[in-house]
Amino acid sequence: MTKIAVTGAAGRMGKAIINATMTVPEAGISGALERADSPFIGKDAGENAGREKVGVKITSSADKAFKDADAIIDFTMPEASLEFLTYAVKHKKAVVLGTTGFSHHQREEIKEISQKIPVVMAPNMSVGVNLLLKLVHDAAAAIGRDYDIEIIEAHHRHKKDAPSGTAIRIAEVIADAVGRDLDKVAVYERKGIIGERRHDEIGIQTIRAGDIVGDHTVIFAGPSERLELTHRAHSREAFAQGCLRAAQFVVRQKPGLYDMSHVLKEVTRDT
Repeated sequence: MTKIAVTGAAGRMGKAIINATMTVPEAGISGALERADSPFIGKDAGENAGREKVGVKITSSADKAFKDADAIIDFTMPEASLEFLTYAVKHKKAVVLGTTGFSHHQREEIKEISQKIPVVMAPNMSVGVNLLLKLVHDAAAAIGRDYDIEIIEAHHRHKKDAPSGTAIRIAEVIADAVGRDLDKVAVYERKGIIGERRHDEIGIQTIRAGDIVGDHTVIFAGPSERLELTHRAHSREAFAQGCLRAAQFVVRQKPGLYDMSHVLKEVTRDT
């Protein structure tokens, strides 16, 4: 059994991961972490997630939450994630990192940490989104140089970072496929008299509204036609199930930085 510690255990994603873990015989909750001022400290992690009790109380101590875990699943904020990674190194635990919004410097720091422990880092853990990345790459390689490319992402009103980490990853994959420097061609906002669209632009547009779990659409628009590739998450369960796959993968790996493509390759090989 893979024993899992969840950070942000009382949040939307934390509760989804706990719920998913309780449906998988091969995994179990061993720790649940929340910030010190959380009103959920001391509550049973399973019961707080709307399930039966699991005998694990939510704590504000990373040492206590991580002590008995095989893998830590973290969906919080960049600064908190980096702090949790230091505790993971201290306890020699594998990590599944789904937090988004890291700066370039923070990403480099994560690479250094992954030389000490195995880390799966991905902006989106769902199987469907990672298949979308492959489809987008293939489409961009085939027609992207001749077609205008736009990415539209939509999330719930509480999401703090924009664009989404998934949208940025999609843009990176496209830029790589068409041989462009994303830093030079990405357009995140349009307003006023902006002039004609540059041929090499990769547009990334953001919507924040209601309780949208996560939608991503890539548009390849050419003369007389357009191709649209879309992924829509109906619930956080898709992300949570992907996290469990990643956790079961990462505990078997040597120190290093992995992504969901490594996880899915192993799943395909095993089946």
